[in-house]
Amino acid sequence: MGIVVVGGHTRNIGKTTVVEQILRATADLRWTAMKITQFGHGVCSANGEPCDCDTGDHTVAISEERSRDRGTDTSRMLAAGSERVLWVRTRQGQLAEAMPRIRRELASATNMLFESNSVLRFLKPDLYLAVLDEAVVDFKPSALRYLDRADIVLTADGRLPRPEAWPGVSAALLHNKPVYALGHALPAQIEQAVRTKCAGMT
Repeated sequence: MGIVVVGGHTRNIGKTTVVEQILRATADLRWTAMKITQFGHGVCSANGEPCDCDTGDHTVAISEERSRDRGTDTSRMLAAGSERVLWVRTRQGQLAEAMPRIRRELASATNMLFESNSVLRFLKPDLYLAVLDEAVVDFKPSALRYLDRADIVLTADGRLPRPEAWPGVSAALLHNKPVYALGHALPAQIEQAVRTKCAGMT
C-alpha cells in the first residue's frame, strides 16, 4: 500500500484540486481518500467553514462521503475517482484521538490519499506534496512544521515563493525541492512519482 499526502500552508489554495487531479490520473490505483479538518478557533466542525459554532461537545467526527454531486471537497474527491472518501474532523491538536480509526482504514486500503498537514505527525508517507501560494499571507504552524519533508512543491507559477513572502519561513526549507505549476491537469512528472511510489505496493 502506498500513502500520499497533499498539504499546504493554509485553506483555499488548491489542495483539493491537486487531490482531484491525482485521483483522475491514477484511478486504477484504487484509492481511499481522506480529508482531515481540525475544528475550533473559528472553523466549523460541520462543514469546515469559518464560524463560531464549536461547542466542545465532541472531539472526533468521521463520516463517509456517499454523493458525487454535492460540490463539497469530499464529494469532489469521490467524483474524481476515489473508491472511498472519508472526512475526519477533530478538535485542534487532537488528531491523535482519530488515529486508531485512521490506521484501521489504512490497513484495509489499497492506496491512501490524504488531504492534510497534521497527519504527518503520525505517518511517514511515501510521497508528500506541498501546495504554496505566496499571495496568501496565512501560514499554518502545522504546515511550517513539516515543510522540509515535502517531496514536491506546487505553486501558481511553478516557481518557489520569494524569500520575503512569509516572514519567519526560511527559504532553506524548500532548497532543491522540485517545483511544478498548478494547472488544469496533473503534471506528468507528479503522476509518474505517484505511480512509482504506489503502483508496486498494491
